[in-house]
Amino acid sequence: MKIGFIGLGIMGKPMSKNLLKAGYELVVLATNKGASELVSLGASSADTPKAIAEQTDVVITMLPNSPQVKEVALGVKGIIAGAKPGTVVIDMSSIAPLTSKEIAQKLGEKGIDMLDAPVSGGEPKAIEGTLSVMVGGKQEIFDQCYDIMKAMAATVVRTGDVGAGNVTKLANQIIVAINIAAMSEAFVLASKAGVEPELVYQAIRSGLAGSTVLDAKAPLVMDRKFEPGFRLNLHMKDLYNVLETSHEVGVPLPLTASVLEMMQALKVEGLGDCDHGSLIRFYEALAKVEVKRS
Repeated sequence: MKIGFIGLGIMGKPMSKNLLKAGYELVVLATNKGASELVSLGASSADTPKAIAEQTDVVITMLPNSPQVKEVALGVKGIIAGAKPGTVVIDMSSIAPLTSKEIAQKLGEKGIDMLDAPVSGGEPKAIEGTLSVMVGGKQEIFDQCYDIMKAMAATVVRTGDVGAGNVTKLANQIIVAINIAAMSEAFVLASKAGVEPELVYQAIRSGLAGSTVLDAKAPLVMDRKFEPGFRLNLHMKDLYNVLETSHEVGVPLPLTASVLEMMQALKVEGLGDCDHGSLIRFYEALAKVEVKRS
């Protein structure tokens, strides 16, 4: 099977590499940064999404947000212009659920099926091929593409029809954001009170407060490593989509809104391209303390 892959950023490039390792024939977008590296590993390239769609059975997109996905999928030189009936688009970006439904409807009018299949796990799990994929779409299309997605992931779960994947991802991003905020509050309190944060972490990580988020972010924070595994700006984008969706369906989300405002304050300070674990800096500035290993 020949697969197109559009979007070779922090997540997309390692995901593409795992598809190559799994034996799939890959075509990447020549204009994407990182395309030459994939070509050196055995992929081929094409100049437009249309050209990719013309020569592939499945096209995967991994892009920053809704406008980019719409342009790549539905633009003049987009996937829709080159795909044949029966082609499947797997959008693994994290975008607004209503946008997923809109794109799927327009692709469907041309006989093109779509799955919305956002991922969780950040760069480390993208490299390992152990992402969590949450998928919306027809059961038969999910079954058809399961092995492709599983080549990049530890778990691949269908949660409903198109749009359900991104609703699930928004739920995931709420939990991750609030977990990081809670971790930040706890470690700033411990540090200000004179208790070693590393010892606090070791004491609580196996109890009820333990979590994947805690294990992923606490060591990095204490080592003052804020290089982006998942950029603060991208998490903000997801939380904007969360609040937009919540307003559409009538669900108040006060904790999510509060965390988004904290992130906005850090963005104003120029930290938008740092890892979302940088949220702890908001609390550190208020308490005038730094959480780090002694």
